[in-house]
Amino acid sequence: MFAFRSPTHGWMTLEQVADALLTEVRAHPHDQYRLMIGTDSQPKQSGVTFVSAVILHRVGKGAQYFIHREDQKHRFSLRQRMFTEAAYSLQFCGLLSEQLHAHGADWNLEVHLDIGEKGATKQMVREIVSWITASGYEARIKPESYGASKVADRYTKS
Repeated sequence: MFAFRSPTHGWMTLEQVADALLTEVRAHPHDQYRLMIGTDSQPKQSGVTFVSAVILHRVGKGAQYFIHREDQKHRFSLRQRMFTEAAYSLQFCGLLSEQLHAHGADWNLEVHLDIGEKGATKQMVREIVSWITASGYEARIKPESYGASKVADRYTKS
């Protein structure tokens, strides 16, 4: 099973993450929320570290997030890393959606991708965004993809 770490709640399962999200929304039912999942990666000598972040943004009032980290021993090309990041995000979107649906919640999830129209990843934007949207989720790229490029990125370095 996947373990997530939260600065607020400590170590949690995905089911506990879903419960924490639902508890937060129920505590403030009139507020507006955005639920985002983003993954970033960092190549290292021993392989690649992938970090996925589940972020519940209470618009105008802060956010809480949950981090899953996975170290892969395999060396990845840039293209492989970007597609693997998207795959991790899609995997967590699907699993989290299942947990939320089991509690009667039907939220739009945003997938934040660490790719953009500038730089080395620009050739992959259309392909990866199409994959995400065809899977039923909203796709965000840089500079709007802070779930991957800021939150998850922060945890790939350590």
